[in-house]
Amino acid sequence: MKTQKVYDIIGIGIGPFNLGMAALAAPVEELSVLFFDQSPSFSWHPGIMLSDATLQVPFMADLVTMADPTSPYSFLNFMKQTGRLYKFYIKEDFYVLRKEYNAYCKWVVDQLPSCHFGQKVLSTSYNQPEGYYELLVEDQVTDEKHFFFARKLVLGTGTVPKLPEFAGHGRHASVIHTSQYLHRKRELLQQKSVSIIGSGQSAAEIFNDLLPETANGLQLKWFTRPDRFFPLEYSKLTLELTSPEYVDYFYNLPADKRRQVLGKQNQLFKGINYDLINQVFDKLYELSFDQSDLHVRLSTNCQLNNISIAESGGYNLHFYHTEQEQDFIQQTDFVVMATGYQYKEPAFLEGIAERIMRDQDQQYQVGRNYAIDTNGDEIFVQNAELHTHGFVTPDLGMGAYRNSVILNHVSGRELYKAEKRIAFQQFGVERTNEFLTIEKFNDELQPL
Repeated sequence: MKTQKVYDIIGIGIGPFNLGMAALAAPVEELSVLFFDQSPSFSWHPGIMLSDATLQVPFMADLVTMADPTSPYSFLNFMKQTGRLYKFYIKEDFYVLRKEYNAYCKWVVDQLPSCHFGQKVLSTSYNQPEGYYELLVEDQVTDEKHFFFARKLVLGTGTVPKLPEFAGHGRHASVIHTSQYLHRKRELLQQKSVSIIGSGQSAAEIFNDLLPETANGLQLKWFTRPDRFFPLEYSKLTLELTSPEYVDYFYNLPADKRRQVLGKQNQLFKGINYDLINQVFDKLYELSFDQSDLHVRLSTNCQLNNISIAESGGYNLHFYHTEQEQDFIQQTDFVVMATGYQYKEPAFLEGIAERIMRDQDQQYQVGRNYAIDTNGDEIFVQNAELHTHGFVTPDLGMGAYRNSVILNHVSGRELYKAEKRIAFQQFGVERTNEFLTIEKFNDELQPL
C-alpha cells in the first residue's frame, strides 16, 4: 500500500553509523526518520566474532555518547539495564568485547521503531515537482513492495570484503575472506596447513585464534606485505588526528596530496592492537618450550601475486619478496585473506545518478557536511568519504560527530554540539597574531 507520508530522513543500511543516527534522531520530535536494511537482523561482522576479540576504540565510541553523554542509548546505560555495569566497572578496561558491542547495538535496535530489517531498497528516484525522493522497498520475507518518500537520504550501506581478482569470491573453494572465518573454521581445522594473508587486526586475531591448533599438528603460516607486523599507532598526540580540525585540514588539501597522505597513514587505522601483538609473541614463546618444531611461519615483505592449484593438492601461493626482489612459492591447503573491506556503491542509486556529484575519478565528491548531491544538502554518506575526509572515516569514535553534523544540517539548528577544535596541535599554517607570519616578518625587514 502506497503511503504519502514524506519523511525528513530515510537511512539505507543499518550498521553502527546509521544506527547511531537513528538513536540520536529518536528524541527529536521535529524529525521524522526511517531506516531500512536488507539483512534479517542486526549482526556486526559475525564471521569474525571471536570470543575474546575487543574493539580497538574505548567504550565511549558507542553510538551516541560523544554527541550526547546523557542519551538513554549509551553503552553505559545498556550495561546498567542488563545488570553488567558493576562487572564492567571492576574489569577496569575501556575496551569492550566485540560480541558485547554487537549485543549493545541489538539492544538499541530493539528500542527504535524507526529501524526496519529485512527491507531491501530496490530503486530510488527524485520527484522534482514535490522536492522529495521516492524509494521502492521490498520486504524480504513477503516479497511485497512499497513506496516510501523522504526529503533527505543517508547512505549507510557499509563496505564489502575486498579481495584481489585472483582470489575472488568462489574462484577457489578453500580461499576465503576473514569475514567467513568462523563460518568455515570447522572445515579449516581439518586441513594440514593454513596460510593467512594480511597485516591488520583481523589477520592477527585469526592467527592468534589458530595458534593453539599448531600443538595438534596444524601448520600455520602468516604472510604480510609490510616489512614488519606493525602495531596500530595509538599515542595521545597521534589520536588528535581523529579530530574535527584534522578532518578540516585534510579535507582542504588538494586531491593528489590527500592520496599521498593516506598512503602514509596505514599505521593509524590498519595496524594491529599492541597488546595482541605481544599476546601472539608470548603464546609462541610458551609453545616453543614444549615443541621443538612450532609448525609456524611468520614472513614479512611478502606480496601475494597469484594463487594456483598445486598438482599435489591444495594451492601454490605465488609471492614476491619486496626487499630481496625474488619470486617464490609456498604451498598450503587453505587460505584466509585478511585483505580488508572497500566501499561498494549501491545499485539503487542509478535512478538518481544525475543528482550525485563526482570527482574526476568518479568517486563521490563529498562535501564537508558529508553530502554528495548537487544541492549539497540532500544525500549524505556514512563511511564512504575516506578519500575526502581521511583515515578517521571508518572510526567508530567519530560516528557520533558525523551524525551530529548531518542532523544539525538537516534540522537547520544545533541539535547536538559538534566540536570544532579539540586538539592542542596545529595541522596547517594559521594566520594569527600569536606568531610572526612570513608577511609580517618581511614587513619588519623593510627599511625605515
